[in-house]
Amino acid sequence: MGMMIRYDIKINGIMVHAAYSEESIETIFAPLIRTLRELHEARGRRILVMMAAPPAAGKSTLCQFLATLCPEMTVLGMDGFHRRQEVLMRERTERNGESIPLVSIKGAPETFDLPGLTQAIQRAVGGEEFGWPIYDRLLHNPVENAVMVKGDILLLEGNYLLLDEPGWRELHTYADYTISIRAKEEDISERLIERKHASGASALAAREFVYFSDLPNARLCLDKMLPADLELVMNRDGTYDRA
Repeated sequence: MGMMIRYDIKINGIMVHAAYSEESIETIFAPLIRTLRELHEARGRRILVMMAAPPAAGKSTLCQFLATLCPEMTVLGMDGFHRRQEVLMRERTERNGESIPLVSIKGAPETFDLPGLTQAIQRAVGGEEFGWPIYDRLLHNPVENAVMVKGDILLLEGNYLLLDEPGWRELHTYADYTISIRAKEEDISERLIERKHASGASALAAREFVYFSDLPNARLCLDKMLPADLELVMNRDGTYDRA
């Protein structure tokens, strides 16, 4: 596999440690950046790239790493459009015939502000410069205006950007280029538990939440993901190959 390049960054308030192979950088990431630069030049305007993947497939970290290779790229996340914690605790939905608070399935499509996300995407592709929210896992809420939308290449990442369901499937029509990441369920389950534990949940609570909420969300992403221009697979060790 060759030399691994370590990359450490704080994502959504939590430190993440990743490593990318020189081979992946040379054969996948560098060509991708060349493609995006050529696309921007050909279209003569800001372009929007969407990266969709199930939770814990490393998309947020990968996007930030790509931005270190491409200074004209700005990374945005759909996680900033989580509905607020107090709203999710107050409102309820039905699962398996039982009424439950939305907070117990936080991360499911219905716990996001889809109209707000759609409007922000429309502003971004229209060339506006404005503040974009990020999600902080320690605060359990979005932080408004945390990132400035600017630059020639916008890279938007999120679980449901290529979800083939009403309201969501329209989002990809705003993209100039799309990327998807697939992963095996067993390869992401432990990563999900570790991440939930790092956000303050006990080990038991983290495992229960992942199996009740996160894994069903991951299956939804994988089972109903629209085709992408570039399709990647995350390996067990966190590295990537072309699908």
